[in-house]
Amino acid sequence: MHDIAEQLAAWHSAGRAFAIASVVQVSGSAPRDPGAALAVDAAGEVVGSVTGGCIEGAVYRLCQEALLDGRPVLQRFGYDDEDAFAVGLTCGGIVDVFVQPVRPGGGPGLDAGIRALAAGTPVALARVIAGPEELHGACLTVDAAGHRGALAAPGTGPGAAAGPLEQAVVAQARVMLDAGRTGLLTLGLDGRPCDPQEQGSAVLFIESHAPAPRMLIFGAIDFAAAVARIGRFLGYRVTVCDARPVFATVRRFPAADEVVVDWPHRYLKDQAAAGTLDGRTVVCVLTHDAKFDVPLLNRALRMPLGYVGSMGSRRTHRDLLARLREAGLTEHQLAGLRSPIGLDLGARTPEETAVAIAAEIVVHRRGGGCLPLSAGEGPIHHGDTSSGTVSATSVELRNGR
Repeated sequence: MHDIAEQLAAWHSAGRAFAIASVVQVSGSAPRDPGAALAVDAAGEVVGSVTGGCIEGAVYRLCQEALLDGRPVLQRFGYDDEDAFAVGLTCGGIVDVFVQPVRPGGGPGLDAGIRALAAGTPVALARVIAGPEELHGACLTVDAAGHRGALAAPGTGPGAAAGPLEQAVVAQARVMLDAGRTGLLTLGLDGRPCDPQEQGSAVLFIESHAPAPRMLIFGAIDFAAAVARIGRFLGYRVTVCDARPVFATVRRFPAADEVVVDWPHRYLKDQAAAGTLDGRTVVCVLTHDAKFDVPLLNRALRMPLGYVGSMGSRRTHRDLLARLREAGLTEHQLAGLRSPIGLDLGARTPEETAVAIAAEIVVHRRGGGCLPLSAGEGPIHHGDTSSGTVSATSVELRNGR
């Protein structure tokens, strides 16, 4: 929805009704990821795309129907479905699309979400796409400041205190926003994760919109160039910083989003003061020079960052810990330092070292045992907050149908 947020905000401000069709789940060879969206206003104008052409016509008609009857609908398109084949989804994939009519002023949750998206504010939209009739169309907008909107649980009315379901949705949406994740979440009315087939369960689509997480690389060396390339590949906004202007040049680091000439600890302090760092921020200290590393790490390890790693030998690491203890860091703070940086992959070249560093960052962020997948039989994906999937071929959120 982020790609069409500006147009949605314009329609919303003008008081024009519209319907949003969002891809909420895909499997197989589907052309778009969850979160892809198409919107149609009352005049028939369309923006966005859900599949790049395969089922656009059918989704367009669903939007028009939703505008007429004011009811949301969840529709599955798959290769084995005759209707889906007829509209062109021949790639072998399955796409679940949720269509929701929107009327300005119709709900504080979605209204706030559209405004936040247009303003570029990090936000998560939590929408009920299947479940008890009382929850149909419910929407929450969750950001760092709190949440707007409400989930109308059975037996409650407007203005009722938030129940366990709403509290659980807000908590999960914040986790997913922090991780930049979009996906499905199934909860019982008591807020516990459950199977979507369970009676009374609510299936929600959590759509996260946040700026790319930052990767700050300190030390304009050849290893930094390789780390910058893999950082950008992983979706980070990459900054290379070094106090030496002869080394910190755009030409040497073309993969970086920005190259900064400044003392590392001063740059980190300024960025923190500007509010550009958060719990997803990755700091890679590659300078291997105590006069840069100590003041930088003394500051970084006191901050709530996502990952802090420092390059050097084990001897260098022991010396660094001693200096940081002298600077007043506690053992708890020192435990947050990944040094020597990276996983033990036997890396030698800058590119191999960058892979080892990236692997440790992923493990730290996602969780994992650092073992070959063939060595175990447990879940491949760790820390998945989605507890279920939409299983109905076509679930219309109207009067219990």
